[in-house]
Formats: sequence, structure tokens, C-alpha cells
Amino acid sequence: MIKVENLTKRYAGQPAIQNLDFEVGKGEIMGFLGPNGAGKTTTMRILA
Repeated sequence: MIKVENLTKRYAGQPAIQNLDFEVGKGEIMGFLGPNGAGKTTTMRILA
């Protein structure tokens, strides 16, 4: 299980991710979609 609560990341004071919450249960498959610059890669790098 992966649980993320209130994840925030800033670069030079500018928010890249702000108050992100999500949960992925055991055996679940999740898609992570969004426009360019939405913070998808940043989120995955934090979790890795």
C-alpha cells in the first residue's frame, strides 16, 4: 500500500506540488495523468 498525505514541493518558492493526497491499495493499478508541468515526475521522484 502507498499512502500520500499533504505532499508539497516548492522550487525557489514556486509550488510544483501542493497538498497532494492519494492512496493505492495492495494489488491495485493506478494511472498518473495530467498536463505538462502538473508535477507527475516530481511526485514519482519523491516517492522513489
